[in-house]
Parts: sequence; C-alpha cells; structure tokens
Amino acid sequence: MYKQIAAELLAKSLNKSAEEIEEQMERPKQLQHGDYAFPCFALAKEKRQAPQIIAAELANDLSHDVFSGITARGGYVNFKLDKQIAGSRVLRSIHQQRERYGSAAVGQGQVVAIDLSSPNIAKPFSMGHLRSTVIGNSISLLLEKQGYEVVRINHVGDWGTQFGKLMCAYEKWGEEAKVRSNTIPELLKLYIRFHEEAANDEQLEQEGREWFRKLEQGDAYANKLWRWFRDASMEEFERVYQLMGVRFDSDAGEAFYNDKMERVIEELEQKKLLSWSEGAQVVRLDEQELPPSLIKKKDGATLYATRDLAAAIYRKETYGFSESLYVVGHEQSLHFRQLKLVLKKMGYEWADGISHLSFGMVLQDGKKMSTRKGKLVLLDKVLKQAIQLAAANIAKKNPELADKEEVARQVGVGAVLFHDLKHERIRDIEFSLEDMLRVEGETGPYVQYTHARACTLLTKAGDIRCDSEVAAAIAADAWPILSLLMQFPEAVADAIANHDPSRIAKYVIDLAQAFNSYYGKVRILDEDDDLGARLAIVKAVAIVLAEGLRLLGIAAPKQM
Repeated sequence: MYKQIAAELLAKSLNKSAEEIEEQMERPKQLQHGDYAFPCFALAKEKRQAPQIIAAELANDLSHDVFSGITARGGYVNFKLDKQIAGSRVLRSIHQQRERYGSAAVGQGQVVAIDLSSPNIAKPFSMGHLRSTVIGNSISLLLEKQGYEVVRINHVGDWGTQFGKLMCAYEKWGEEAKVRSNTIPELLKLYIRFHEEAANDEQLEQEGREWFRKLEQGDAYANKLWRWFRDASMEEFERVYQLMGVRFDSDAGEAFYNDKMERVIEELEQKKLLSWSEGAQVVRLDEQELPPSLIKKKDGATLYATRDLAAAIYRKETYGFSESLYVVGHEQSLHFRQLKLVLKKMGYEWADGISHLSFGMVLQDGKKMSTRKGKLVLLDKVLKQAIQLAAANIAKKNPELADKEEVARQVGVGAVLFHDLKHERIRDIEFSLEDMLRVEGETGPYVQYTHARACTLLTKAGDIRCDSEVAAAIAADAWPILSLLMQFPEAVADAIANHDPSRIAKYVIDLAQAFNSYYGKVRILDEDDDLGARLAIVKAVAIVLAEGLRLLGIAAPKQM
C-alpha cells in the first residue's frame, strides 16, 4: 500500500505510470535509510543530469502525511514512513482481517489446474517426489489466497513398459503372500532385481515388453495384477499425503487417458500435422528449432506426448482453466515446450496459459536418486524419524504438553516440508537428514516455536486488551517487526508471481528472527502504559506467522 503511494507520488512528478515506477522501487538494505527507495540512475540519460541531482530535486518536491521524511541519498530517493501512523494502521489491518490479511481478489472467477506430485505406482514414495508435492501444494494455497479456484491433479504414473517389467519380475520371482503382506517394499525389490538380471539377460527386456503388450491388449490376468499394484500403491500414497496434509481433486493418472488419445491422433491427422520419421509418427517443430514431438512409435504404441496432449485437452474441457501449471522437474523442460507448441499448432490458443514450473532435484551424494538402482531415500521413513525426534524433544523440554503426539507430528512434518520449501524452486537440494531435522536456525521448528512463544505471551496476558495504536515510546524497538508485517502482502504477491514458495519461507524466518530479537530486548508483559500496544504487536506476529506457515502447508501449534 505505502509502496504504491510512493510510486504514485513519483509517477506524477516524472509523468510516468505508477506501475512502471513501482517495479523499479527497492527496499534499502539498511532500515535507517528508509522503507522504500527509488533509483534515479536510469533517468540520468533521459534528463541529462547526474542521478544525485535528480534524486535531490525529486525529494525536495515530494511530500505525503504517511512519510515522516523523503530524502535523497547517493542517487536514490528514500521514503521513510511515519512509524506512528503506519504502525498503527498495519496492526489494525491484521487484527481486523486476521488470516485474510495479505489476501486479494485478483483471481476471482478464474480456475487454475495444477499437476503436482505424480509418483509412479508400485514404487515407494521417495524423497525424489517430495519437491513436486510440497511446492505444488504451497503454490495451490498461495493461488487460493489471491482468489483463484485451484484444481489439484495427481497425474500418477500408472502405465508404461515398466509395469510389464514388474509383472514379469513378479511372475518369475514373486511370492503372493510376501507381496500381499508388504506390497510396495516387495515390489520395489522385484523391480530392482529385474534390472540387475536384465543387465546380463537381453531376453528379460523382451519378456517385460510382452507383458506390457498383454496389459495394453486387455489380458484379464495382466489387468488383475495391474489393478492390485495400483490400488495398493494409492492406499500407501494416501497415508503419506494425509501425514503431510496434502489433498487432491483428481488422481486421474496416465491410464485414465488410454481411451482419449485416439481422438488426439485423428485431430492431428485431420489438421495435417503428422509426419513420418523413421517409421514413427511425429509433429515437426523445425520452425522453433526443436526436435519433433513423437506421437506414435513404429509399433503403434503411444507416448507421453500423446497422453499429455489428451490430458491438456481433457482438463481444459472439464475445468475451463485460465492457467494450467505442471510442477515437474527441470529435466522435462523440452517435453513441456513441445507440448505447448503442438497444442498451439492444433489451434488451441488457450495453450498460452500452460506453464511448466520446473524445480531442482533432491540429490544424494551429488547424484540423482534412482529407483532402478535402489538408490533412494523413502519419504515415509524420513517423516517418521522427524516425528520421533520432535517427540523426544517434547518429552525432554515440555513433558506436560497437551496433545503431545499431534504436536510432534506437526513439528516433525513441518521440519521436512520447510527444509524443502526454504530453497529456491529451481535449485537442486542435497539430501541431508541431519540438516532437515535440526530445530534451530532457519528451520520450520524455529518458526513454529516463535509462533508458540507469541501465543503463550497472549495467554499469560489474559484479558488485557491489545491496543493497535502503537505508542511512540516503543516504536523504535518494534519498527523492524512492524516494517516486516507491512511487507507480508508483497511477499505473498511476489511468491505467486514467481511461483516460488521460498519467498514465503524466507519471509517467516525474517519475521521470527525480528520478533525474537524484540523479545530479547523488551519485557513484553510489564504492566505499564505500553502493555496493550506491545500485546497488539505480539498478536499480529502470531497471526501472520500462522498464516505464512499455512501457505507453506505447515501447521502452527500454539504450544510446543
């Protein structure tokens, strides 16, 4: 709000648009220099003056009652907010709006379809699928905060040659009783064994392909095995999703589109977009200097591209999305570029609303985790270890805590989720259980503990009324907190614009650190004239920390 006021003042003086000015505005690195800064360097050539002179002239001309000072410093125009006015206004807004603070209606009436998580059936839920799940879930929550209707889609990998290989392995080495009692781990062992044996036996690969061909042709036994593997996998996945608090509106996987691909192929033929290449059918993308999109293989089998074209068209017709987001690793970037271009060639202008939100990998010893080689870390085990550690900390530090098991779950799961989400979406993450489970520093438990501390202070204060009119006597100590509270709506908008939840994770860390610094300097519950104002700050921090954690898909316990 105040940044917009500063931008409008500058825009009027410079005869430019406020939106253009606001994009150029920055926050000074030192809070004492001001709350907003406008760099004048780009104006130097246009005005044929030194940036320092332009800044000085602008600062001299501008004024507004919400700013206690507008000054020039080294080619910047710095805007310093009136602490009393701005501080009391932000506290009033947070107290009145509570969890709605930072919300907007920009997405009202618009639907966003988001493809996230998408694990492969008959394989354990590994750390490799954590990123898509938690990033996609957080982006969904952020979009909903701006008024969008979000359709969460779990496009599970439940079709393909790998299932023929698994069926082949089960028939050769599987024991039904073992697999039924411990389905996913036993299937994983069979899958790994298949690839170990196939390295020395070329015939095995052919047998795997034969089994998948049976499945495609509707063989009753192959279909029975596939259904068993899928149902057991979905049950296992749902248990993990519930633990993390993640939900979906659709779990229509790859197999769902089996009867929807022929329409796509016929449409491509009618529009004369298919070409032959080495016996396969493709859509050429030469004009974009990209390799062709492979639609049908020599043997008539369809591919990911065919399936994803059918899925995109189905989702548009079913949900009427304005945007369709795919939270999938960066190694699939070419595939999604091709998907979008083929849809455009088919005449679907809505393909402009498709975005691939790529992300970095979870690495182990600098290498990608591999199910095929058995090199993976199971998410279920990591979550359980995190919960056990949280429970041990509670037993040691607060054994009388009510709902100990639930709080341990919230803190343990929060630690794992926050460790992922605090990293920028596009960066790779090195898996480290030790770092993930730390409860100090830039971690989820640290933010949760700060929220619980604020809630405890409010409980101890009892019926004492919060006063959102910030007294001048405490403004200096509290200003770093108040300044950050004002930035929450910007942080939300920034996270959505960049589809990057790490912006929210960094924000709640900064707010938690500012509050703990304040807590260390000020006796908050001292009964003096400023007690109501201090409690107003504590209450606002508790509200915003809880909402920031919620947008990351993390719970905010009131006691720890």
